[in-house]
Amino acid sequence: MATFIEKIPRSLIKVISWRILMVISLAVGGYLSSGSWKVGAAIASWGIIVNSALYFLHERVWNRLDWGKKTSI
Repeated sequence: MATFIEKIPRSLIKVISWRILMVISLAVGGYLSSGSWKVGAAIASWGIIVNSALYFLHERVWNRLDWGKKTSI
């Protein structure tokens, strides 16, 4: 039976690509809420740190679970 194991580099690349999208979203949302790009940048900066760590941990936990995985032989 073949097994799929997602390795750490793949998880890191997924974190980076997702964070790029979220930084844009947070910066624009912060700007629209406050009228200040400085506030938008501050919100996005905080989001980069906290949410990247949480997403990485979330991915690693899900990679340990077999639920919903289908492998081909």
